[in-house]
Amino acid sequence: MALVGATPAYEPRFDAGRVCLDLLATRHPRERLDGVGALCVWIGGSGLVPAGTPLGHADGSWPAAFRELRCGIGLLVRGVLGTETPACGPALGRVNEVARAATPVPLAVPGRDGTLVRELAAPPGCAALLAVIARDAVELVTDPVARTAVRECEGDNCPLVYLDTSRGRRRRWCSSEVCGNRERVARHRRRAALSRA
Repeated sequence: MALVGATPAYEPRFDAGRVCLDLLATRHPRERLDGVGALCVWIGGSGLVPAGTPLGHADGSWPAAFRELRCGIGLLVRGVLGTETPACGPALGRVNEVARAATPVPLAVPGRDGTLVRELAAPPGCAALLAVIARDAVELVTDPVARTAVRECEGDNCPLVYLDTSRGRRRRWCSSEVCGNRERVARHRRRAALSRA
């Protein structure tokens, strides 16, 4: 049973550039993985599974497993950024352990219009989906080029992390529409206050 239509579509705040970083963004500004339905919507919206993939077999243990992996990845990424202790210890061990699981098997099948589309061989299990995310995190923290592109948003009180693929690597905010706009409004207000003084 697919959850399409059962819950509202997932609307990411921004595209972090990697699925492991998108997972980190699910806890800000509020917890977005607070139940099975919300998690399944995120799984579909993040591109972990093709549209229409049945996720009716997901149970109450899935959100906790995703949140636990999110915590481990968060520690590793903060280590890459130099804002936490070096990326080692239990978090690294847990991410590596999760990455060992078999991932979902993709198939190319004819779509309604005859073009080939991606489908999974079977409904994906929790461990398989977590493995996809954990492997993405392993690739991110071990790739020297990708590691240097990891940035934390410069917005006020915004802990979000993203992969800066902009020209010149000068991106400052997770989202120009959210944090960037706040910064521009604050700057305008400061200038207006100075001109009145």
